[in-house]
Amino acid sequence: MSVPVSAESSPEQPRRRGLQTLRTQASTVPRAWLPGAVGYACLLIGLVDIASAIFPKLKHSRMHTWTGQLPGGTTTLAAAGTLIVGILLVLLAHALRRRKRRAWRMVCVLLPINTALHVLRWHQIGPAVVSLTLFAVILLHRREFYAKADPRTRWRALLNLIVMGAVSLGLGLLIVSAHPNSEMGNPDLLARLKETVWGLFGLDGPVDYRTDRTRDLVGYSLAALGLVTAFTSGYLALRPEKPEPELTPEEEVKVRALLERHGERDSLGYFALRRDKSVLFSPTGKAAISYRVISGVMLASGDPVGDVEAWPGAIKVFMAAAREHAWVPAVMGCSEVGGEVWTREAGLDALELGDEAIVDASTFSLSGRAMRNVRQMVKRIERNGYSCKVRRVGELDRAEKLRIADAAARWRGTDTERGFSMALGRFGDLGDDECVVVTAHKAPEEGEPAGDDLKAVLHFVPWGPDGISLELMRRDRAADPGLNELLIVAALQAVPALGVRRVSLNFAMFRSALARGERIGAGPVLRAWRGLLVFLSRWFQIESLYKFNAKFQPEWEPRFLIYPSTRDLPRIGFAAMQAEAFITLGMPKFGRKRQRQGLMPTPAGAESVAPAA
Repeated sequence: MSVPVSAESSPEQPRRRGLQTLRTQASTVPRAWLPGAVGYACLLIGLVDIASAIFPKLKHSRMHTWTGQLPGGTTTLAAAGTLIVGILLVLLAHALRRRKRRAWRMVCVLLPINTALHVLRWHQIGPAVVSLTLFAVILLHRREFYAKADPRTRWRALLNLIVMGAVSLGLGLLIVSAHPNSEMGNPDLLARLKETVWGLFGLDGPVDYRTDRTRDLVGYSLAALGLVTAFTSGYLALRPEKPEPELTPEEEVKVRALLERHGERDSLGYFALRRDKSVLFSPTGKAAISYRVISGVMLASGDPVGDVEAWPGAIKVFMAAAREHAWVPAVMGCSEVGGEVWTREAGLDALELGDEAIVDASTFSLSGRAMRNVRQMVKRIERNGYSCKVRRVGELDRAEKLRIADAAARWRGTDTERGFSMALGRFGDLGDDECVVVTAHKAPEEGEPAGDDLKAVLHFVPWGPDGISLELMRRDRAADPGLNELLIVAALQAVPALGVRRVSLNFAMFRSALARGERIGAGPVLRAWRGLLVFLSRWFQIESLYKFNAKFQPEWEPRFLIYPSTRDLPRIGFAAMQAEAFITLGMPKFGRKRQRQGLMPTPAGAESVAPAA
């Protein structure tokens, strides 16, 4: 007797469900290559559109008989429209490669328009088919474009107006030069330039073309360039401005509480209190990561703040935010323990970036042959009449805080404050009373104004209950060489009385490569790498900081760069140099904001200055 098998108990059902699950998973697996390919295809289509709109056609195709039956201005307007669409596609290509949802929506509108414009023009069927194919591809894979827009400010509108204005002027000059059939012959450069400038504003210039079609084509194209420039700049100026990175008062209270309990773990922990950084907390609130988004890179610095057991939760929140906006996640200057957690929890790679110099103040001494040069330099600078004061910032009155902050700003040497990973970006704030400041003084000589005895300053931030970390080193450029050595020695000798044992000095990039490359038996590759670092030291303080820190016989603690893949390293390096203000791309600031709850109108940043030779 046969027993009927129900559909639910059929042996084929589990197999069908498995196949269906595999198909579903395959359809949801992100294709890392697709946004890049689509972005470059969009860029290529845009460049072809611009070229076809600028340069006159060399020959007509079979479509000429059909397009010739259209109204006279149709193909001319189509050429101008193609120019507009081409420029917009070029502008959106980069955002499309970064999976930006807003760019995807705009491209979905532009590609069908581009297809229609090419159909209306002579011999443009090929580009129309390509545009329509790309439209079908991005519509089919719309889930690949999910990222939210990046933070913006209205300075970008002004930057866009300048850049797009220059591009429009150049393209307009090409358009005028590509149609030289003028009534007065081939116009000179000045006449072409006037024609271009007037045409960008939709006005007739001095060039008079022989045919109405050529005159309309040039006029519409120039007006289209002016319209694109005005439209994109107006859009950026009128769209809602997203806030810049900021540590809110509530977040600062939480971070300070984490530092009180776990601040001794990382010498860079206190720099999470920079107020131009954003912060993300773990689901339990027991750990936090501070970061800033720069050029599409979500850049954190140091280890997460808080309980190590809660670090994985904070890292997951960080990586989720990076995926949501299609940012490149990166960490600069994390410790070996932090690097292990990041690589394990986030699947990232680590690269040794350099070493942090840490001195044990409780055992520091100037005696011994190794400290001979430092000892002699300190004695010489003291004989020249210099003395030092080591105090907590809370011990200073308001007038002295203002005096130190003003001097540090004058000695900065650059218009831009430098520092990100080992910089606080302020001095004398009410919440930073536990910071340590070391000042060097010299009695004024005859002819010098009274009260001008301040010659150099060091500023340290707390590192747990028994440590401090250097964040600022500035001196008067006219002061005697060796003043920085005097300041550090004075700090190392005085801070044990303040309950401080560990002192973190400057960070030396690629220190191990410099040290190993100068040893006997170093291979040719290592020597070549060291030679390149020495060459770069002409512009960046690489070798000088290493040699300066090595004078104090520190212990070297390695610091690492965390990154997703090798191809992201150039982009991360560029963002890191922007964060440290070695590269500045933003618009100039015409005034400085007063630090919230701070006393100083000009914050003292963290530019570490090596001593003069």
